Amino acid sequence: MQKKYASIDIGLKRIGCAVSLMSDIVNPQEAIIRKNRNQASRDVDSFLKEWEIDILVVGYPASSDDMIKRVNHFVTLLEFKGEIVFQNENLSSLEAKELTMGEIKHKRDGRIDSIAAKIILERYLNKRD
Repeated sequence: MQKKYASIDIGLKRIGCAVSLMSDIVNPQEAIIRKNRNQASRDVDSFLKEWEIDILVVGYPASSDDMIKRVNHFVTLLEFKGEIVFQNENLSSLEAKELTMGEIKHKRDGRIDSIAAKIILERYLNKRD
């Protein structure tokens, strides 16, 4: 049976989300607007449960010690019982912005964040092959 994957790109204001179900095709989902850590972790847990996710791929910052601590702490707040793996998110947000040049005018709605999550999950799926 093929596993269901999700990825999250954790930011201070939004959490980008993407899923891959039964194939290597990755679809960005609606981003989670972050009011506080507890609300955001509950919303991520609901997202993972709704999609019946087996493996969560978490975008991991390559450089910022502060963001690494925040990501590690956020993951501990999740009640998700599946496998959690980390994938370097280096430049995924910049790549997402370049991919959507001229298409997305409103940067605060989370679409860029979810496209970054899509890129992170694609990198993980390509690496595991």
